[in-house]
Amino acid sequence: MNLRVWNRFASAGAVLAAAVLLGGAAPAQDGPNPRLPFSAGERADYQVKIGVLSVGSGFVEIAGTETIAGAQTLHARMQVSGGLGLARVNDRYESWIDPNGLFSRRFIQNIHEVRYRRNRTYDFDPVRRTYRRPDNGETGSIPTDKPLDDLSFMYYARTLPLEVGDQYTLSRYFKESGNPVVLRVVRRETVQVPAGRFRTIVVQPVIRTNGLFGEGGRAEIYFSDDERRIPVLIKSRVPLVGSLTMSLRSYRPGT
Repeated sequence: MNLRVWNRFASAGAVLAAAVLLGGAAPAQDGPNPRLPFSAGERADYQVKIGVLSVGSGFVEIAGTETIAGAQTLHARMQVSGGLGLARVNDRYESWIDPNGLFSRRFIQNIHEVRYRRNRTYDFDPVRRTYRRPDNGETGSIPTDKPLDDLSFMYYARTLPLEVGDQYTLSRYFKESGNPVVLRVVRRETVQVPAGRFRTIVVQPVIRTNGLFGEGGRAEIYFSDDERRIPVLIKSRVPLVGSLTMSLRSYRPGT
């Protein structure tokens, strides 16, 4: 599922309690935030369904730490595989998240959906507010010195207070056309998934593109209503497919 699909799943802190609210900017951090609700080694595995049919699997994880442009980052990955008949998907997204201020230094999307293909790599230079695509040499500007992509936005959302009734309007998406990003905290709900029963807080994310939190899918992310903010359930409506869900099957915390 491309960012249109995972976006429509929505797939996405305490120290950032003063984070962007109604267009503000998150405060800079002097070092890695020790209170982040995620860390290297964290992994969540999901059952993927279209309607009531189980059609595949997916995972979201922080595979480890890597140095990008001289900075230590958390290497986040997401993969979704499955489908019905010839309608197969095998999509992978990767984001290298700088824990100092929570922003992305590199983003990769490899999308294989039926006959659709999209492979992109973006290297971000936050100081110069530019990006470069090493796959084709393309360069351009970004609208912020703390860029977020579709995957890193989900991790960033996990650091916010998320009280019912809150609405965050953020101008940190790496493409200007995607701003502002709106995160609406709509309700609390207890849900049953293969991993068990969870109390959750439900967030509706919207990016003004066909990305991870795109407008068309009426997406909702159900985060666990505790300090971990685990993405327990992700729901969306996908064109030509219908109702699509990702339900947590197992969870392993980071080290």
